[in-house]
Amino acid sequence: MTQPITLLGATGSIGRSTLDVVEHYSDRFHIHAIAGGNRVDELVEVAAHVHPKHVVIANPVLEGELREKLSAAGLTSVNVGAGEAAVATLASDPETEVVVQAIVGAAGVAPTFAAAKAGKRLLLANKESVVCGGALLMRTIKEHGAELLPVDSEHNAIFQCLVGATPKARAEARLLLTASGGPFRGCKDLSGITPAQAVAHPRWKMGRKISVDSATLMNKGLEVMEARWLFDFTPDRIDVVVHPESIIHSAVEYADGAVIAQLGTADMREPIAYSLGWPERMDGHVKRLKLAEIGKLTFEEPDLETFPLLSRAYSVLRAGDASSIVLNAANEIAVGAFLDRGLPFTSIVKVVDWALEHIQAPLPKSVDDIIALDREVRVRVADYVASLPQEA
Repeated sequence: MTQPITLLGATGSIGRSTLDVVEHYSDRFHIHAIAGGNRVDELVEVAAHVHPKHVVIANPVLEGELREKLSAAGLTSVNVGAGEAAVATLASDPETEVVVQAIVGAAGVAPTFAAAKAGKRLLLANKESVVCGGALLMRTIKEHGAELLPVDSEHNAIFQCLVGATPKARAEARLLLTASGGPFRGCKDLSGITPAQAVAHPRWKMGRKISVDSATLMNKGLEVMEARWLFDFTPDRIDVVVHPESIIHSAVEYADGAVIAQLGTADMREPIAYSLGWPERMDGHVKRLKLAEIGKLTFEEPDLETFPLLSRAYSVLRAGDASSIVLNAANEIAVGAFLDRGLPFTSIVKVVDWALEHIQAPLPKSVDDIIALDREVRVRVADYVASLPQEA
């Protein structure tokens, strides 16, 4: 009997990579349920390929179209759902033990908590759940006996580098997160940057939002915030180093000076296969790393003057309040406006700074608190963005 998997964010880049890995191991896994956001045709395409029991779309307006197109594809026995609540319910489906959570943005927070409360093995690729949920999420996972395996390449690398470390060794170690530097590494003048330029990542094939975050180094800031909670390391024990080749995915420095690093090609199927197979290792069917062909690896300090959002992430962590939710929501609104050509690239940091200065709130005590604050921030930041001069 094969193991059923629930795949949230099935039409995104992580979702597609997961489908590829699962297909290679059809004797071990099958896709039990899928969820997507707005892309009906792609969701139907995936459903036609894997024949899940459940298909859910987050946008309730698209439910009718989804049902119609699934029926036209001959998928008449599929259980169809729509809306954010339906996605969260799918995450806690008792028929599956494994949930791959690859929804992008704060929309993934509620499903992550639902999976954690249901005691799932949670393969998490949604940064915002940890950034916004922090200690609350980790406590929920512990209380309900859930298991969290990070899928993001950097945190998956750290997870691997910490395997076998004693509590004392962990307590004395430092985390080294690597960053490619994005498409504008070395640039000082970022005026006039277009969405097409910002999403053209030099190493990784990713979605538009995360590609822009990589270009601003906000993505690395979010990953620092994630690492703080995933591995229980204080911010002063987490460093970022720019590594443009993206071969070393991250590393751990131990008290004796030894640095244990995880190397691999820039292919998300590798950490996905590792997480699906844990504690065993499975072939991710990725291109093998040939060090002699690479020749050399280079490293440099991040340019915090040109890319200040990384510094903002550290400041938010040290504040220890709800500003992590404010930062994340403000950034999502700003990046969306930039991609819609309604905001200059250089104004993304301006929007985030405005939100951090003008919006304060106590630490959330529940998922509902997180979602409520996230929505409030989005409304206020959207109004602020609308008041700014539009990009020509």
